[in-house]
Amino acid sequence: MLTALFHALSAQFSALNVFQYITLRAILGVITALGLALLIGPWMIRKLAAMKFGQQVRTDGPQSHLSKSGTPTMGGALILVSIAIATLLWADLSNKYVWIVLLVTLGFGVVGWMDDWLKISKKNTAGLPARWKYFWQSVIGLTAAVLLYSIANTPAETALLIPMLKDVAIQLGLGYVVLTYFVIVGTSNAVNLTDGLDGLAILPTVMVAGALAVFAYVTGHAEFAKYLAIPYVPGVGELAIFCAAIAGAGLGFLWFNTYPAQVFMGDVGALALGAALGTVAVMVRQEIVLFIMGGIFVIETLSVVIQVASFKLTGKRVFRMAPIHHHFELKGWPEPKVIVRFWIITVILVLIGLATLKVR
Repeated sequence: MLTALFHALSAQFSALNVFQYITLRAILGVITALGLALLIGPWMIRKLAAMKFGQQVRTDGPQSHLSKSGTPTMGGALILVSIAIATLLWADLSNKYVWIVLLVTLGFGVVGWMDDWLKISKKNTAGLPARWKYFWQSVIGLTAAVLLYSIANTPAETALLIPMLKDVAIQLGLGYVVLTYFVIVGTSNAVNLTDGLDGLAILPTVMVAGALAVFAYVTGHAEFAKYLAIPYVPGVGELAIFCAAIAGAGLGFLWFNTYPAQVFMGDVGALALGAALGTVAVMVRQEIVLFIMGGIFVIETLSVVIQVASFKLTGKRVFRMAPIHHHFELKGWPEPKVIVRFWIITVILVLIGLATLKVR
């Protein structure tokens, strides 16, 4: 919005040409989203509390979590509002990638909102039945996958890149649709499973989004893409502004979500943010790198799969409780220790992911 305005005025005021640079607009996106989250946050928390939108806590979970019952939830709406406004202000709204990722993010946010609302209104942790949640996630994810496949202009845009291998790209054809679908829906649910402790999911999301902003910028820059031996995808550079908005909004939310949390993200935030990361990773052709950088999300998901499979096949549990962050809590780790250690692991994994840009 502002980008178009400044572009129109740049003929009269040449200094406004500076707003054409993606790097500057990404910085402004971070600042805008962060400022909005910090500004709106207190009001939204009071509103959620007044409406009695309190968290429903599992009675079979760690006993230390029972005290969190009633803490305002659905705070992810704060993140989504901040992301949407910052993106609309600073991104190029003629860019198809910006609109696709924004609509996917908000679409998954609606699914999460429905799930949270049912949990609150029914006063239990069941929420939206799993089959309906997965159905609507699938509709949105598959629609995005087909749309991205239909607008691809070069073979590189639908090929699977192998990190650290310079000339290896597997042509997927229609398999691209399947991969994209699973990346979007899978990442959405992985982030949602991770969102079980104060601040545990949001900071890894911020870090991964920041790294994806770098990938988006270089992938959308012809010279950098050539130098780094990665596919050049015209237009995806604008996704750096969207990723920057995620980082800013996430940091603003963390101000209120850090231990002990004043507000929880809820499915409205977790499902949406996971879908956003997955969609951007697909657009910049870095699905495997997302798997590496989001290793905490992967580990959390695998812990649930292993736990369920083991119990059904043998009647025994591998972990004291899944997702795995609860396992460490039940082993006696204080909640802040689990959170910070998972953050540290994410820092390392994100650095490894960024290193794949140069190590080829």
